[in-house]
Amino acid sequence: MTRNHTPMMTTAPRLPAPLNVLRHGVTEPNLAGLRCGGDLDVELTDLGRRQAIEAALRIRELRLPVGLIVTSPLLRTSATAQLVSRVLGGVGLLVEAGFSERRLGQWNLQPVADTEAALAAGETPPGGEPDAEFVARIERALEGLLPHLDRQPLLVGSKGVVRAIGEVLGAVHRGPLGNGQLAHFDLAAFAARRSLAVPP
Repeated sequence: MTRNHTPMMTTAPRLPAPLNVLRHGVTEPNLAGLRCGGDLDVELTDLGRRQAIEAALRIRELRLPVGLIVTSPLLRTSATAQLVSRVLGGVGLLVEAGFSERRLGQWNLQPVADTEAALAAGETPPGGEPDAEFVARIERALEGLLPHLDRQPLLVGSKGVVRAIGEVLGAVHRGPLGNGQLAHFDLAAFAARRSLAVPP
């Protein structure tokens, strides 16, 4: 008696799709403990520029592969990205407005401590961007980044952007990211959910 055997379908293991995110160097509002949203464009301080260079040296020391640096058009992120690119030997830059920090309207330049409870409660700043819209914007920006994963991008962003990426990916990030610090994410599952092939 002959038996028909149906071949078992196997799924190839999902390859990691790392995304390293660097928070921009410090600004004057950061130093003063004041809110600074994406609708307030401020420059780096001298300390912030040193932090960007030190971050680039740390990336080089860790031998993190970086073939593309992605930044928002905000001065604090783009200046950080340019300094990092210079230290890493002229890595190409891609400006993506979708990765700009959340717009905070009338909360800009207000003490962080005075607005922390309202922010945690999900309130929208007067004249600002609702958090759900902000997170959705970051998700769209991440989708636009997927075709560039083979270039092993480094994203230079703001604290709120890092938080929103964590929410989109379901990743837990321990506490707010300091200026000039790195966070690490894996976009493999995110890409798979959108039926996009993640480059090896």
